[in-house]
Amino acid sequence: MIKFKNLATGSILFTALIFSGLATAEGKVGITRALKQFEGNIEGKKITIQRNQDTTNKVRPAFAKTSRPCPPFCIQPMQLAPGVETVGELELIGYLEKMSEGDQSILLIDSRTPNWVSRGTIPGAKNIPWTKLNPAKGADPISIGDIFTGEFGAREIEGLWDFSNAKTLVLFCNGMWCGQSPNNIKNLLRFGYPPHKIKWYRGGMQNWENLGLSTTKP
Repeated sequence: MIKFKNLATGSILFTALIFSGLATAEGKVGITRALKQFEGNIEGKKITIQRNQDTTNKVRPAFAKTSRPCPPFCIQPMQLAPGVETVGELELIGYLEKMSEGDQSILLIDSRTPNWVSRGTIPGAKNIPWTKLNPAKGADPISIGDIFTGEFGAREIEGLWDFSNAKTLVLFCNGMWCGQSPNNIKNLLRFGYPPHKIKWYRGGMQNWENLGLSTTKP
């Protein structure tokens, strides 16, 4: 009986050491030296941004290709348009933090078509496909206007757009070879949206996934 008790105690101790080792290993892949992960709440939904803790993890094949036909998959410039700021991962997480703190003047937009979004998107993002703001793809003025007023916070006054209280839009798509968010941005500018209220995450899902950052499916 005593031997059994010692054996059980040893087993518990061994198990505890294993889990202790796992706990120590967890969190070793941080976002920055000061930020291990980000947790917040956006529109009543809890979101967590962290990096994949498996140091042997590899990027998904969908984002492993180096060569896609151009056009349409052409390399995008670093600055898309005058006044439109290009941001990176940390800046995007900073916007998510502001949104989580209750700042309703910011909207993170996944500009991709739903078939891409269904594979995974950045937590906290809203899907507004590039086709929905593109008249050449069948988007009509009424539906575009509904997005401007209902999603972006713009106001229509006697046929003119008032963007004084419009949201800051942070847009992304599949990456530096993707034209979906650039198309959205160019149409926004064409409609008069203020450039300083448009931010572009050029790296998109390819860079986001290359860094092992959290994704979510709709």
